[in-house]
Amino acid sequence: MNKQPHRSLLRHITQILCLCWISLFVISGTGCNFANSKTPDNSTKDTIISHDPNVVEIAHPERFSLVTVESRQAADEIHLTGVITPDINRSVAVLSLSGGRVVDIKAKLGDDVKKGQLLLRIHSTDLAAAFSDYQKAKADELLARKQLERSEALYNQGRTIAQKDLEAAQDAADKALVDLKTSRDHIIVLGGDPGTVSPIIDIRSPISGTIVEQNITDNGGVRSLDNSPNLFTVADLSRVWVICDLYEDTISKVSIDDAAEVRLNAYPDRLLHGHVSNISRVLEPATRSAKVRIELGNPDRLIRAGMFVTATLRSAKLTERPVLTASAIVRLHDKDWVFMSLGGSRFQKTEVQTGPIVEDNLQQVLSGVKIGDKVVANGLQLFSASETK
Repeated sequence: MNKQPHRSLLRHITQILCLCWISLFVISGTGCNFANSKTPDNSTKDTIISHDPNVVEIAHPERFSLVTVESRQAADEIHLTGVITPDINRSVAVLSLSGGRVVDIKAKLGDDVKKGQLLLRIHSTDLAAAFSDYQKAKADELLARKQLERSEALYNQGRTIAQKDLEAAQDAADKALVDLKTSRDHIIVLGGDPGTVSPIIDIRSPISGTIVEQNITDNGGVRSLDNSPNLFTVADLSRVWVICDLYEDTISKVSIDDAAEVRLNAYPDRLLHGHVSNISRVLEPATRSAKVRIELGNPDRLIRAGMFVTATLRSAKLTERPVLTASAIVRLHDKDWVFMSLGGSRFQKTEVQTGPIVEDNLQQVLSGVKIGDKVVANGLQLFSASETK
């Protein structure tokens, strides 16, 4: 009698539990479907992240046109810095062959002088001694000549004089004449005038030009030639040299007589033209560079010794070079880059070394790409798209 109500209650509870499980299953399935129906936020981006930081993958690559790396015949260009120096072949050292003391300086460093112009005067003890020797030689020569004349007269008159005495008088006169000529030449070599007895030497400019070096001052001592520096150096600056350092990896690109364009730091708007006249056969050990000499005309004397310049060397030999339209090259962080096509939607950012503009907005590419490669025509546009978040 009592078991029937309990069975009814148990059945009712079981039905309620089943309804709860069914409700939970329906709610859970609906939630999963709702979650799966959402669109991910990154599906709207142009760029797909790649494991390589230099490789980008674009969702719509058809928006970016490609260009092919072409080739052109172009001359190698090398940019150097250098300094102006006088042409050694047009520079003359001013020396004194005798020691003494400077009594008057008529010209100084940087002055323009003419050939034969007085530069300084020296009181020379060497010249004074040379004049003393010259005066003695004159007296000895005069005495020897008179003795020879007397001996010849006696011999010709048949008087008692041996022939050997006449020959001895002739020999003495000849030697005295040689000594006189030698002492006279000594005065001339020292810079004096045999006709004017004076210990003062006038030092004159050997050429017309500019004094580019001075190693003497007023009342300064002048030592003998073997241990004394130049008193002055006078240089003809109508033509000058530009001395530049050419590094080892670019030596093969430069040849004698290659054209050179030179700009002065002092006059950046003035372009000067010269040519390579010498490439040193010896490298500097510290810098691994060779000295290159450029000869340059200076008709208006605008160029001054010691000026710094920038020089561009252009090879006379043409070489096949890769070229690209300038818009394909992007300047980032002081480097030049292009976006090379890897096929499909993938592009690789590649560093390149650029050269000068060739023609029609085409720029030389010295390294980084080769002829036939495909790159994005507008590199800045693709870079902007790849940076969009």
